[in-house]
Amino acid sequence: MKYLSKERVKKRVKPEERISVHEYVKKKLMMGEKLHLTLIDPDKIISTKELHELASPLAEAGTDAFLIGGSVGISEHEIDGVIKALRTYGLPIILFPGNVTGISRLADAILFMSLLNSDSPYYIIEAPVLGAPLVYRYGLEPLPTAYIIVGYGGAAGFVGKARPIPYTKPDIGVAYVLAARYLGKKYIYLEAGSGAPEPIPSEFVSKASMVKGDTVLIVGGGIRTPEKAVEILKAGADAIVTGTIVEESPERAVSIVKAVKNLKSEPK
Repeated sequence: MKYLSKERVKKRVKPEERISVHEYVKKKLMMGEKLHLTLIDPDKIISTKELHELASPLAEAGTDAFLIGGSVGISEHEIDGVIKALRTYGLPIILFPGNVTGISRLADAILFMSLLNSDSPYYIIEAPVLGAPLVYRYGLEPLPTAYIIVGYGGAAGFVGKARPIPYTKPDIGVAYVLAARYLGKKYIYLEAGSGAPEPIPSEFVSKASMVKGDTVLIVGGGIRTPEKAVEILKAGADAIVTGTIVEESPERAVSIVKAVKNLKSEPK
Protein backbone atom coordinates (compact mmCIF):
# COMPACT_ATOMS: atom_id res chain seq x y z
CA MET A 1 0.00 0.00 0.00
CA LYS A 2 1.42 3.34 -1.03
CA TYR A 3 0.30 6.73 0.15
CA LEU A 4 -0.37 9.38 -2.50
CA SER A 5 0.47 12.94 -1.50
CA LYS A 6 -1.56 15.93 -2.62
CA GLU A 7 1.03 16.61 -5.30
CA ARG A 8 0.65 13.13 -6.81
CA VAL A 9 -3.14 13.32 -6.71
CA LYS A 10 -3.00 16.64 -8.58
CA LYS A 11 -1.17 14.86 -11.40
CA ARG A 12 -4.45 13.14 -12.27
CA VAL A 13 -3.63 9.68 -11.04
CA LYS A 14 -6.39 7.12 -11.53
CA PRO A 15 -9.17 7.44 -8.94
CA GLU A 16 -8.65 3.87 -7.76
CA GLU A 17 -5.02 4.72 -6.93
CA ARG A 18 -5.90 7.60 -4.65
CA ILE A 19 -5.87 7.12 -0.92
CA SER A 20 -6.66 9.60 1.83
CA VAL A 21 -4.60 9.93 4.99
CA HIS A 22 -7.46 8.44 7.01
CA GLU A 23 -7.67 5.47 4.64
CA TYR A 24 -3.89 5.08 4.88
CA VAL A 25 -4.09 4.92 8.67
CA LYS A 26 -7.08 2.60 8.82
CA LYS A 27 -5.64 0.18 6.25
CA LYS A 28 -2.43 -0.14 8.23
CA LEU A 29 -4.42 -0.87 11.38
CA MET A 30 -6.60 -3.37 9.54
CA MET A 31 -3.43 -5.18 8.46
CA GLY A 32 -2.38 -5.50 12.10
CA GLU A 33 0.21 -2.73 12.13
CA LYS A 34 0.85 -0.22 14.88
CA LEU A 35 1.76 3.31 13.82
CA HIS A 36 4.62 5.63 14.69
CA LEU A 37 4.20 9.36 14.08
CA THR A 38 7.21 11.68 14.13
CA LEU A 39 6.49 15.14 15.54
CA ILE A 40 8.55 17.98 14.07
CA ASP A 41 8.39 21.41 15.72
CA PRO A 42 9.44 24.01 13.10
CA ASP A 43 10.47 26.41 15.88
CA LYS A 44 13.22 23.98 16.90
CA ILE A 45 14.64 23.37 13.42
CA ILE A 46 17.76 25.42 12.71
CA SER A 47 18.30 24.52 9.07
CA THR A 48 17.09 22.30 6.24
CA LYS A 49 20.26 20.24 6.65
CA GLU A 50 19.44 19.59 10.30
CA LEU A 51 15.87 18.66 9.36
CA HIS A 52 17.06 16.04 6.88
CA GLU A 53 19.56 14.68 9.40
CA LEU A 54 16.63 14.07 11.76
CA ALA A 55 13.99 12.95 9.26
CA SER A 56 15.97 10.72 6.92
CA PRO A 57 16.88 7.92 9.37
CA LEU A 58 13.36 7.97 10.82
CA ALA A 59 11.78 7.61 7.38
CA GLU A 60 14.20 4.80 6.56
CA ALA A 61 13.34 3.03 9.82
CA GLY A 62 9.65 3.12 8.91
CA THR A 63 7.93 6.05 10.62
CA ASP A 64 4.40 6.23 9.19
CA ALA A 65 3.84 9.99 8.97
CA PHE A 66 5.17 13.38 10.00
CA LEU A 67 3.23 15.60 12.38
CA ILE A 68 4.11 19.28 12.03
CA GLY A 69 3.39 21.76 14.80
CA GLY A 70 4.18 23.30 18.15
CA SER A 71 2.45 25.08 21.01
CA VAL A 72 4.04 28.52 20.68
CA GLY A 73 5.88 30.74 18.20
CA ILE A 74 4.93 29.00 14.94
CA SER A 75 4.16 30.81 11.68
CA GLU A 76 2.75 29.44 8.42
CA HIS A 77 5.95 30.48 6.65
CA GLU A 78 8.08 28.29 8.93
CA ILE A 79 5.71 25.37 8.53
CA ASP A 80 5.75 25.70 4.73
CA GLY A 81 9.54 25.43 4.68
CA VAL A 82 9.53 22.27 6.79
CA ILE A 83 6.81 20.65 4.67
CA LYS A 84 8.63 21.36 1.42
CA ALA A 85 11.74 19.65 2.77
CA LEU A 86 9.83 16.64 4.10
CA ARG A 87 8.17 15.98 0.74
CA THR A 88 11.37 14.13 -0.15
CA TYR A 89 10.26 11.14 1.92
CA GLY A 90 6.86 10.52 0.34
CA LEU A 91 5.06 10.16 3.68
CA PRO A 92 1.82 11.81 4.81
CA ILE A 93 2.35 15.24 6.32
CA ILE A 94 -0.22 16.04 8.99
CA LEU A 95 -0.62 19.38 10.72
CA PHE A 96 -0.70 19.32 14.52
CA PRO A 97 -1.69 22.95 15.14
CA GLY A 98 -1.33 24.76 18.44
CA ASN A 99 -3.45 27.58 17.04
CA VAL A 100 -4.89 28.87 13.76
CA THR A 101 -1.43 30.13 12.80
CA GLY A 102 -0.33 26.49 12.48
CA ILE A 103 -2.30 25.83 9.29
CA SER A 104 -0.50 25.44 5.95
CA ARG A 105 -1.94 24.82 2.51
CA LEU A 106 1.03 22.54 1.70
CA ALA A 107 0.13 19.76 4.15
CA ASP A 108 -1.94 16.69 3.33
CA ALA A 109 -4.16 16.60 6.39
CA ILE A 110 -4.76 18.25 9.73
CA LEU A 111 -5.60 16.92 13.16
CA PHE A 112 -8.75 19.02 13.42
CA MET A 113 -8.73 19.19 17.18
CA SER A 114 -10.93 20.15 20.08
CA LEU A 115 -9.10 20.26 23.42
CA LEU A 116 -11.87 18.61 25.41
CA ASN A 117 -10.54 19.24 28.91
CA SER A 118 -9.67 22.91 28.45
CA ASP A 119 -11.20 25.53 30.73
CA SER A 120 -11.26 27.89 27.76
CA PRO A 121 -14.02 27.81 25.12
CA TYR A 122 -11.38 29.07 22.68
CA TYR A 123 -9.51 25.76 22.58
CA ILE A 124 -12.67 23.66 22.74
CA ILE A 125 -14.54 25.26 19.83
CA GLU A 126 -13.54 28.85 18.97
CA ALA A 127 -10.13 27.98 17.47
CA PRO A 128 -11.65 25.17 15.35
CA VAL A 129 -14.30 27.60 14.09
CA LEU A 130 -11.66 30.16 13.13
CA GLY A 131 -9.51 27.52 11.45
CA ALA A 132 -12.28 25.69 9.57
CA PRO A 133 -12.53 28.17 6.65
CA LEU A 134 -8.77 27.85 6.08
CA VAL A 135 -8.93 24.06 6.13
CA TYR A 136 -11.74 24.23 3.57
CA ARG A 137 -10.01 26.83 1.38
CA TYR A 138 -6.69 24.97 1.40
CA GLY A 139 -8.30 21.62 0.60
CA LEU A 140 -6.78 19.91 3.63
CA GLU A 141 -8.15 16.58 4.80
CA PRO A 142 -9.60 17.11 8.29
CA LEU A 143 -9.03 14.31 10.80
CA PRO A 144 -11.63 14.98 13.54
CA THR A 145 -9.64 14.67 16.77
CA ALA A 146 -10.41 14.84 20.47
CA TYR A 147 -7.30 16.18 22.18
CA ILE A 148 -7.09 15.23 25.85
CA ILE A 149 -4.32 16.41 28.17
CA VAL A 150 -3.20 13.88 30.77
CA GLY A 151 -0.79 14.18 33.70
CA TYR A 152 2.13 16.54 33.15
CA GLY A 153 0.55 18.51 30.28
CA GLY A 154 3.61 20.53 29.31
CA ALA A 155 3.35 23.57 27.06
CA ALA A 156 0.22 22.23 25.36
CA GLY A 157 -1.58 21.99 28.68
CA PHE A 158 -0.42 25.41 29.87
CA VAL A 159 -1.21 27.25 26.63
CA GLY A 160 -4.49 25.36 26.17
CA LYS A 161 -5.61 26.13 29.73
CA ALA A 162 -6.28 22.47 30.31
CA ARG A 163 -7.16 20.64 33.50
CA PRO A 164 -4.90 17.61 33.02
CA ILE A 165 -6.38 14.27 34.01
CA PRO A 166 -4.23 12.72 36.78
CA TYR A 167 -2.35 9.58 35.78
CA THR A 168 -4.00 7.86 38.76
CA LYS A 169 -7.54 8.62 37.52
CA PRO A 170 -7.98 6.53 34.35
CA ASP A 171 -11.74 6.36 34.91
CA ILE A 172 -11.95 10.09 34.21
CA GLY A 173 -10.00 9.43 31.02
CA VAL A 174 -12.52 6.73 30.09
CA ALA A 175 -15.35 9.26 30.44
CA TYR A 176 -13.57 11.68 28.09
CA VAL A 177 -12.82 8.94 25.58
CA LEU A 178 -16.45 7.87 25.57
CA ALA A 179 -17.56 11.48 25.12
CA ALA A 180 -15.18 11.87 22.17
CA ARG A 181 -16.46 8.66 20.60
CA TYR A 182 -20.11 9.67 21.04
CA LEU A 183 -19.36 13.10 19.57
CA GLY A 184 -18.22 11.31 16.42
CA LYS A 185 -14.47 11.93 16.64
CA LYS A 186 -12.36 9.62 14.48
CA TYR A 187 -9.16 10.16 16.47
CA ILE A 188 -8.47 10.46 20.18
CA TYR A 189 -5.09 11.87 21.19
CA LEU A 190 -4.03 11.32 24.80
CA GLU A 191 -1.25 13.84 25.43
CA ALA A 192 1.14 13.82 28.38
CA GLY A 193 2.88 16.93 27.02
CA SER A 194 6.15 17.59 25.27
CA GLY A 195 9.06 16.60 27.49
CA ALA A 196 6.85 14.87 30.06
CA PRO A 197 8.94 13.18 32.79
CA GLU A 198 6.86 10.02 32.41
CA PRO A 199 4.51 8.82 29.66
CA ILE A 200 0.86 8.03 30.25
CA PRO A 201 0.70 4.76 32.26
CA SER A 202 -0.21 1.61 30.35
CA GLU A 203 -3.14 0.98 32.73
CA PHE A 204 -4.61 4.36 31.73
CA VAL A 205 -4.15 3.53 28.04
CA SER A 206 -5.62 0.06 28.50
CA LYS A 207 -8.81 1.37 30.08
CA ALA A 208 -9.15 4.04 27.40
CA SER A 209 -8.68 1.46 24.63
CA MET A 210 -11.49 -0.71 26.00
CA VAL A 211 -14.09 1.97 25.22
CA LYS A 212 -12.62 3.69 22.17
CA GLY A 213 -14.65 1.71 19.65
CA ASP A 214 -13.51 2.34 16.07
CA THR A 215 -11.66 5.56 16.87
CA VAL A 216 -7.89 5.68 16.39
CA LEU A 217 -6.18 6.03 19.77
CA ILE A 218 -2.97 8.08 19.67
CA VAL A 219 -0.70 8.45 22.70
CA GLY A 220 2.14 10.96 23.01
CA GLY A 221 4.41 12.63 25.51
CA GLY A 222 7.31 11.25 27.52
CA ILE A 223 7.92 8.16 25.38
CA ARG A 224 11.70 7.80 25.38
CA THR A 225 12.47 4.10 25.03
CA PRO A 226 11.47 1.25 22.68
CA GLU A 227 10.28 -0.74 25.69
CA LYS A 228 7.88 1.96 26.82
CA ALA A 229 6.60 2.48 23.26
CA VAL A 230 5.84 -1.23 22.91
CA GLU A 231 4.23 -1.34 26.36
CA ILE A 232 1.83 1.50 25.46
CA LEU A 233 0.95 -0.06 22.12
CA LYS A 234 0.34 -3.46 23.67
CA ALA A 235 -1.92 -1.73 26.19
CA GLY A 236 -4.20 -0.74 23.32
CA ALA A 237 -2.89 2.40 21.65
CA ASP A 238 -3.06 2.36 17.85
CA ALA A 239 -0.28 4.90 17.37
CA ILE A 240 2.38 6.67 19.37
CA VAL A 241 3.99 10.06 18.83
CA THR A 242 7.60 10.93 19.59
CA GLY A 243 8.96 14.45 19.37
CA THR A 244 11.34 15.49 22.15
CA ILE A 245 13.40 12.30 21.87
CA VAL A 246 13.80 12.97 18.13
CA GLU A 247 15.54 16.24 19.02
CA GLU A 248 17.49 14.93 22.02
CA SER A 249 18.60 11.51 20.77
CA PRO A 250 17.90 10.73 17.09
CA GLU A 251 19.48 7.29 17.46
CA ARG A 252 17.10 6.32 20.24
CA ALA A 253 14.18 7.71 18.25
CA VAL A 254 15.14 5.40 15.37
CA SER A 255 15.23 2.45 17.76
CA ILE A 256 11.70 3.33 18.91
CA VAL A 257 10.46 3.40 15.31
CA LYS A 258 11.99 -0.01 14.61
CA ALA A 259 10.43 -1.49 17.75
CA VAL A 260 7.01 -0.15 16.75
CA LYS A 261 7.25 -1.50 13.21
CA ASN A 262 8.32 -4.91 14.50
CA LEU A 263 5.21 -5.07 16.65
CA LYS A 264 2.24 -6.76 15.01
CA SER A 265 -1.27 -7.14 16.32
CA GLU A 266 -3.93 -9.43 14.91
CA PRO A 267 -5.39 -8.14 11.61
CA LYS A 268 -8.83 -6.65 12.14
